[in-house]
Amino acid sequence: MRVGRWTWLAPIALLAACTAGPSTRPGIVVNDGEQGQPPRTSAVNEPTPVPELGTPENARVRWSDCTPEIAGALPPTTLPTACARVNSILDSPYLPGQGLARLSLVKVGSGPVPVLVFNDVDGLPGTAYAAQLAAALPPELMSRFSLVGVDRRGTGRSEPARCVPEDTRYSVVGIDPRSTEPDDLEAVVDQARTAGQQCLIGLEARLPALDTWRAAGDAEVLRTALGMPRLHAIGHGEGARVLSVFAERHPDKVGRIVLDGLPDPNPDAKVGLEGVAAGAEAAFTAFADDCRARSCELGDARTALTEVLATAGSTPVVTGDGVELGPGVVLRAVLAGLADRQAWPALSKALADLRGGVGAGVNALVDPVLTEGDVWPATFDGTLITTCNDTKSRLSTRELTVAAEEWNTRYPFFGGLLAQRLALCSPWPIPSQELPQPSARTAPPIVVIATATDPVTPLRGTERAAQQLATAALVTWQGVGHGALGPSACATEAARAFLVDGKAPRDGTVCPP
Repeated sequence: MRVGRWTWLAPIALLAACTAGPSTRPGIVVNDGEQGQPPRTSAVNEPTPVPELGTPENARVRWSDCTPEIAGALPPTTLPTACARVNSILDSPYLPGQGLARLSLVKVGSGPVPVLVFNDVDGLPGTAYAAQLAAALPPELMSRFSLVGVDRRGTGRSEPARCVPEDTRYSVVGIDPRSTEPDDLEAVVDQARTAGQQCLIGLEARLPALDTWRAAGDAEVLRTALGMPRLHAIGHGEGARVLSVFAERHPDKVGRIVLDGLPDPNPDAKVGLEGVAAGAEAAFTAFADDCRARSCELGDARTALTEVLATAGSTPVVTGDGVELGPGVVLRAVLAGLADRQAWPALSKALADLRGGVGAGVNALVDPVLTEGDVWPATFDGTLITTCNDTKSRLSTRELTVAAEEWNTRYPFFGGLLAQRLALCSPWPIPSQELPQPSARTAPPIVVIATATDPVTPLRGTERAAQQLATAALVTWQGVGHGALGPSACATEAARAFLVDGKAPRDGTVCPP
C-alpha cells in the first residue's frame, strides 16, 4: 500500500488593505464584453441584524487530547488542539431518520466561542484545514474563537468511504483527458461503473447518505452538541456549499457565517464544470506569468507543460512505487498546485523535475487523491460519491464526446480533465434528494468571499451564488488561488470584523491583489 503524505505550507503572508466598492456590484468581464449582474431578489423588508455571538450552554462534546497519530498528521500549530467524536444521524434514503454517522472533530485554539469549519470534500480533511487556517487568521480572532474542524461524513476520520479499489482509481486517472475518442470516454464511464458497484457492495445503505444535504444536517447536530444558540462557521470552497444549504434549511439558527469560495449553485454539472475549466486555464495563465517574472526553471510554462504532457503520453515516468505519471496524473497535479499561490515555486520545480525524468514532486501533489495514507484516506472515493449524490446531471456518451471536443478546444489544458469529471457520474443512479438553490431569505447577513482567479470555485460561480443569497455581502479579492482567507489581508480583515465585531462588510467590497 502506498503511503500518502500531505505537504504543509507555511501561513501565507497577509497583503494589502481593502477598498469598498459601490453597493451595486460591478459587471463581470467576459469574452464578449461586460454583463451586469441581475438584481438580487429579496423578501426581506428590513435587514436582519448580525446575531450576537452568545456563549456555549449545555455543550455535550467531550474533548480530549488528540492521539499522537492524529496530532502528528495535523499542520503545525502553536495553538492548543483537542479531539472529539460526535454521532449524527445517517438518514439514508433506505432508513430515513435512522442510523449513525460518526463525525471526527478537532478544536484548534482556546477561545470561548466555537466556529465550525468545513472544507472542500476533495481537499484537506476539515480537521486539518482548521489547523492550517488557524495559523493564517489574526491573533485577535483566535483569542475570541476556537476553530472546530469537522471531517465531513465519508471523509477524513469520519468513517471514510474506502470502497474504490486502488487499481480502479489509477485506471480512471490513467486515461488521457486530452482524448476526445468516444471509446476513451466510455472507458471512464466503465471505470466509474466499477467504482460504483464496489462502493454499493462496501457501503450498502451508507452510500446514498454521503452528500451535501446530509452534511448540512450534520452542521445542525454539531451546533446543538456545541451548545450554541446559533451556528458560527467558516466554509471553504465546496465546504461553503454545505453551510449555504444549512442556512437554507435552518435560517433561524444562522449566526456569523463566512463562505470563502462558494461554488456555482447551478444544478447543471456541465455548466459548473465548464466554469472550473475556464478558471483553471486563467489560473495557469497567471502561473505562467509569475513563472516568467521570477525566471523560473520552466522558462515558458505553457510550452513546458505542453512538452511534459506529450512525453507523459508517449513515455511516462514511472515512480519507485509503480505510479505511472501519464497526462491525467500530471494535469491533476498541476490543478492541485495552482490552488495554492504560495506553492507555485514548488509546482514549477515539480514540472521541471518531471521534464528531467524525476516524478517525485508531481506524484506528491496527487498522492492524497489516490493513495491511502497512515492517517487520512484517499480523497477520490468520498469525492466521487458526494459529487454524484449531489447532482442529477447524467450525460450520454455522445453528449460527453461533444463536451470533450468543445472543452479541449476552448480550454486546451484542463477542458478534457473536467469533461472526464462530467463522465464519472454518468453510470451512477440519479439521487432522490436534489440540493436546494439556497436563498436563505430570512437569515441574517452572510459574508461571501470570492477570488478573481480561482481554479476550483471560479469567480462567476461565486458571484452567482452570492447573488442568490438574499442577505449576502460579497467581498471580491483580485488575487489568484483557491480562497482568500489568509492570502488576502483585506478579505481576512473583513472576516475578522464580521466574526469578532459583528460588522458586515459593504456588499461589493473589492480587495486589491
